[in-house]
Amino acid sequence: MYSYMKGRVREIEPEKITLEVQGIGYHIVVPNPFEFEQDASVKVYIYQHIREDAHTLFGFADLKEKRLFDQLLSVRGIGPKSALAIIAAAEVEEIVKAIELGDTKYLNRFPGIGPKASEQMVLDLRGKVQVDVVSHKGKRHIDEVEDALRALGYKTREIERVSKKLDTSKDTASMIKDALRFIANK
Repeated sequence: MYSYMKGRVREIEPEKITLEVQGIGYHIVVPNPFEFEQDASVKVYIYQHIREDAHTLFGFADLKEKRLFDQLLSVRGIGPKSALAIIAAAEVEEIVKAIELGDTKYLNRFPGIGPKASEQMVLDLRGKVQVDVVSHKGKRHIDEVEDALRALGYKTREIERVSKKLDTSKDTASMIKDALRFIANK
């Protein structure tokens, strides 16, 4: 089983890319092939789908997409191609929000997803969708930002509202600047 591959994108086609890893070219089906750049070195998160008549590698540019894909596959009636189409059609956060809110009308707009499939997605995944990849380091940065805002005299309610908007991939100093900007713009 593969977790990810690091290599160089050699070909970009409408539904897949060819990733060269140590001299071997792997065809990887991806949600949005044109988000990759020709000859760029990339890390692609992999899902290997094995059937009697085919072995297919599905790839994702980030871990959030991969985690959502895995969870969509757990829904009865949704296979890899449907899950990939869903991820290709919207942002991960929008899909998760629709599932959590039970917004079946939004989910119906995806290719191959009808009323029954969207209801099944909500039933199976509501409250269980876990795609947040905030690391312990990201959580530590959030804590540091919250401490800094408290030291500056901001109220807990305001701090909590702002901390939800922060990009945890940034360093603490950048996150503090962003938090102050969010507070100033209310």
